[in-house]
Amino acid sequence: PGLAAALDRAFTEPAQAPYRRTRAVVVMKSGRVIAERYADGIGPETPLLGFSMTKSVVSALIGVLVRQGKLKLDGPAPVAAWKDPDDPRHAITVDQLLRHTAGLALGSSLEASLGSAFEPVNRMKFVKSDMAAYAETIPLEIAPGTTWKYHDGNILILSHLIRNAVGGDPADALRFARRELFAPLGMRHVTLQLDGSGTIEGSSEMLASARDWARFGQLYLDGGIAGGKRILPEGWVKYTASPTPNAWVGIGAGFWTNQGDSFGASFRVQHGWPRDAFFAKGTIGQYTIVIPSEKLVIVRMGRSPNAPPQADGVFDLVRDVVAATREKGKMAGN
Repeated sequence: PGLAAALDRAFTEPAQAPYRRTRAVVVMKSGRVIAERYADGIGPETPLLGFSMTKSVVSALIGVLVRQGKLKLDGPAPVAAWKDPDDPRHAITVDQLLRHTAGLALGSSLEASLGSAFEPVNRMKFVKSDMAAYAETIPLEIAPGTTWKYHDGNILILSHLIRNAVGGDPADALRFARRELFAPLGMRHVTLQLDGSGTIEGSSEMLASARDWARFGQLYLDGGIAGGKRILPEGWVKYTASPTPNAWVGIGAGFWTNQGDSFGASFRVQHGWPRDAFFAKGTIGQYTIVIPSEKLVIVRMGRSPNAPPQADGVFDLVRDVVAATREKGKMAGN
């Protein structure tokens, strides 16, 4: 009953705007789906656009390459345009790209205004066919590793590194993702979209069913292991959720995090999220939330306004699901 009430609340529209427009909710406890619901016209196999949750998938693919010894987090990232040691961008690391501290003068992907339409990051996304190549031409705004600034260019450069590390062709990158990540996790309804040059558009363009997004979250709940096989390096999950200094929203290396003392982490904890929760997040209300202490993965997909911060109802959903599953556990124990 508690879970049913949680899903009822997630799908019930308020009397007036802003409206939630929830499309899908999947709740997994200890690796098993215990609740799910879909809006009309959407079902368990419907591919749903994750927007910036795609960045977390790119982070996972980087993790696979680190496990295989094909990439390193520290030391200069193997970007051909930065190979000259005298180029100040030569110092940029894979870790800094994952954490959005590389320092490139691309602007911000968190700000939406008339002026932001002219920032390089949006020129990259909506004008350039080879997004990563354009991002790699951008000069530094500030020394690498000194300032946090979230933008899609960092992740598109990582997508380019993935492509180069696995053979160089678009088909190589897609095969790699399916073989090393999606197939072992049982993610069967995934579409990775490419930019005009054939590089995975890793900043915002992956579609997957809500169940598949939950399977992705379960990999992190299980410490990077799926089907008895290690997918992510030892310690990668902890690394992913470790806070990035001065990232006020509370973000780690590919996932958002409630660890640390950032405004975002503190705000979420104050509103009922467990401290150990970390999550993939996409604009207008996409979430894959991992809560190790509760053995929970919660996926919420929708078309919700970004502001005010609780308009999508995800804060209520997390509190309701945690409370309901704790109560269910107590009843089972009795």
